[in-house]
Amino acid sequence: MRIGLYPGTFDPITVGHIDIITRAIALVDKLVIGVAINADKSPMFSLDERVHMIKAECKKIQKKSSIEVIVHPFENLLIHCAREVNANVIIRGLRAVSDFEYEYQMVGMNRSMDDGVETVFLMAEAQHQAVASRLVKEISRLNGNVSKFVTPEVENALLNKRK
Repeated sequence: MRIGLYPGTFDPITVGHIDIITRAIALVDKLVIGVAINADKSPMFSLDERVHMIKAECKKIQKKSSIEVIVHPFENLLIHCAREVNANVIIRGLRAVSDFEYEYQMVGMNRSMDDGVETVFLMAEAQHQAVASRLVKEISRLNGNVSKFVTPEVENALLNKRK
């Protein structure tokens, strides 16, 4: 069974993340969305809020696919998380060449810790390549329109955080 792990902070989940999730389910038999618990990133949304948003978005995706998608928070090394969920492939989304340099280093480190776990890179669709959660939060904080970058439910969550 091919079990994929798509890790990230997802603060918040964007249309770019959803694009990668949608395409990743075509490659695996089961997809685990690993939600990183990383206090150093000072997330806008709590872990529970991020998990709730991801589950809601994945429920929509699963209506179109028979692939099981689960959400799994983690606070340890990515390779340890992969072992916990029995993943044999890590899915990483790339937006730009600058992403690749960092990801390339991570692949090398992960492979040296466990060479049984492959990493697959999926390029974001052209219309999503500039979408980053960090930028979405900044646009929202400054009262900008984020409707092109997130679903209506996530947009509402962002608006509620501004209040």
